[in-house]
Amino acid sequence: MAEAEVGSASVGLAHLDDAATLPALLPEDFAPDRLGAVIEAQRALVLCRIGRFAEALEGFNAMIPVLERDPEQNALPLSRNLMNRALVQMSLNRPDDALSDLRRCIDLAERHGLRRIEGKARHNFGDQSQLVGDIPAALRYYEQAARIYEAESPGWLPRLRLDQGRALLAAGLAEEAARQLDEALPELRRNRVIQDVAEAEVARAAAAILERDFPLARRLASEARRRFLRRGNERWAEVAALAKLRANATEALEGQRRPPERLLTELVGHAARLAELGLRDEAAVARLLAVRLHLRRGAVGAAGDLLARIPRPRQTTPIDHVMLHRLCRAELAAVRRNSRTALAQARAGFAELSRVRDRMGGLDLVCGTAVHGQELGRLAVGLVLDRARGDAGARRVFAWQERTRAQVYRYEPLPEIADPVLARLITEMRHVQRIAQQNRLEGKPVSTLEQRYGRLQREAGRLGWYTSPWGRPRPVATPDEVAAALGDRVLVSLTGYGDRLSAIVVRDGRFRVVTLGPLEETVEITRQLHADLNVLAPDHLPASLVDAVTHSGEKRARLLDRLLVHPLAEAIGDRELVIVPFGPLYALPWAALPSLRGRPLSVAPSATAWRSAAVRVAPEPVVLVGGPGVPGAIGEVRELRSVYPQARLVDGPSATSGAVLSALDGSGLAHLVAHGAHEPANALFSRLDLVDGPLFAHETARLRQPPERVVLAACELAMSHVRPGEEALGFAGALLASGSRTIVGAIARVGDRAAAETMTDLHRRLAKGISPALALAEATAADPLRRPFLCLGAG
Repeated sequence: MAEAEVGSASVGLAHLDDAATLPALLPEDFAPDRLGAVIEAQRALVLCRIGRFAEALEGFNAMIPVLERDPEQNALPLSRNLMNRALVQMSLNRPDDALSDLRRCIDLAERHGLRRIEGKARHNFGDQSQLVGDIPAALRYYEQAARIYEAESPGWLPRLRLDQGRALLAAGLAEEAARQLDEALPELRRNRVIQDVAEAEVARAAAAILERDFPLARRLASEARRRFLRRGNERWAEVAALAKLRANATEALEGQRRPPERLLTELVGHAARLAELGLRDEAAVARLLAVRLHLRRGAVGAAGDLLARIPRPRQTTPIDHVMLHRLCRAELAAVRRNSRTALAQARAGFAELSRVRDRMGGLDLVCGTAVHGQELGRLAVGLVLDRARGDAGARRVFAWQERTRAQVYRYEPLPEIADPVLARLITEMRHVQRIAQQNRLEGKPVSTLEQRYGRLQREAGRLGWYTSPWGRPRPVATPDEVAAALGDRVLVSLTGYGDRLSAIVVRDGRFRVVTLGPLEETVEITRQLHADLNVLAPDHLPASLVDAVTHSGEKRARLLDRLLVHPLAEAIGDRELVIVPFGPLYALPWAALPSLRGRPLSVAPSATAWRSAAVRVAPEPVVLVGGPGVPGAIGEVRELRSVYPQARLVDGPSATSGAVLSALDGSGLAHLVAHGAHEPANALFSRLDLVDGPLFAHETARLRQPPERVVLAACELAMSHVRPGEEALGFAGALLASGSRTIVGAIARVGDRAAAETMTDLHRRLAKGISPALALAEATAADPLRRPFLCLGAG
């Protein structure tokens, strides 16, 4: 077995042939039948590892009955081989048989105290759950196995991390999967288990494709293929070759040139080899990619013929394959100018994706699935946008926008399922972050603490995927429902298609499409303006620098005004606005645009999210929180007591994370003034710095009754990490997704003095009953470039 793992499978099998001759030479009291069964089990496992599953199953079926003659005496080998046979059953797409073997294995392991076997069986339960599409269950089983491995067999952890990475890829979380696999690969290479190294390289190549790093994907896939061939594992070698072809095809489809015919030929030939090896789903993927290349080359007939020969997805077909199948059918129909069929395929695809999303656990998983529908959604919106005429056409575009964007905000959060391990990790993260901050202030080294913090964050992130399941889905809001909820407001929903920027404007029950400025130019100027805001933030800048940067910022604000607002002038009039942005325009300081200066507006991730947040509620208790290290913070918070005499004050030494969370739960208005940080790599760990360390966005998502309105006076806490499908996550986003109605926060750095002045002006107006959107518009109008606050949610 060792020779087969680190060297050649054929040499390993030859050793087993030699071993198989020996039991017959032993007397009966040495149990030759049992020893022979163990040897055949090893042979079956080697065959399984090199992809010869049918032969492996024959071997297990022959030897397991020998061990079952005395199950108590043979508990260890019997449980181990039931587990291994379950792996083969999974590979042969026999989930019920696999589950039966795994249940028997765990029963034996628990009764006989076989902890390592129990860990492996729970690991395999995770694989089985992943096979049938239950990603939260898979991640839960993997973490149960990890806790056993840490105590019993740490060397098995890297393989577990590989399988966790695959589950994250299935959920569309490419960045998280890449981090997981990059953590596992060095350990796997040190262990010299070639099969595991090569499988991890294939999975990492898949993550690289999702991240659009095609050279890395090709290199990893090529290395993996060489390793598989050296082991004699032809099936896996062809899977690795498909990963490289998929990288080439995806890059070609995204490029401007006509895809080369050679790549098409390679895909079709490779599909045939995959089919011969029984890799049905993989063969379908190769052919589907070829269909898309045919369409890009204008060979519509060839694309249709090939698509007609591809089998329909099965129940266990991965969702990304299912969506690729729908995309090909929609693209073919679109090329044939049959938009009705194309949109029907898109509609069916999103229904399938919604069923998968509804089974997901934590907020990250719900968000991640959007990547699988990104291209299909873009195609559908483009089709209806091209044909949008009058009110009816604009309504169709609007409906498709809502169907394809920011789905996480239409779920009702469920009560937290407490996990003591997750709670311990977050407490330890808080402690490490606080010590690191103290060391920085004292000039002491912090690299070791930062590494420890990173490890804890990754661990806590893994647990968060399933310990905080998200809630029941609510239906997407219809155009009529949104129009009715707007009242006198005007909603502007932006969309980018190609290099085209358009807006759907909803006013007085009517819908219209308005063409705006070029997409790339708008995005680039937004990025530049955002940089200007960050430069302007410090309180004590030289006057010459302030003048120069202000001049630059105002110039860019005027350019954006011309590109975005001037074309809308007639449609929006002087009404209050609800803006639904997309992607990079989440970072746009709308109030800095001259035409919008002083105008009440709110920004929402989708019209459905805005409508859910817009339900009016009765005022509830006010909470004022003052964190450490912000000049004048405590004074500012205490000053607000004159505005809110009955407010609950949490400041000074009492401003701990536990006290703040307790105060936030059930409050009507919460004002938080403390330093904070947006964490783009893991948005749910964006944080607010308190006396005992950080309060994480992840924790606010677990409040029983989140505050109705939240004012974040800290820097950048309204920033979001925007995932595919316009899923915007961050500190403010977590609060909105958890049920808070309105968030006021900064989308760029802001100086302490500017923040304090803005907050004072804002709260005086809020206390008079003025809406947050109008109160903020009036509070920022005096200096919008140095007061880059936005009203998110209901407004």
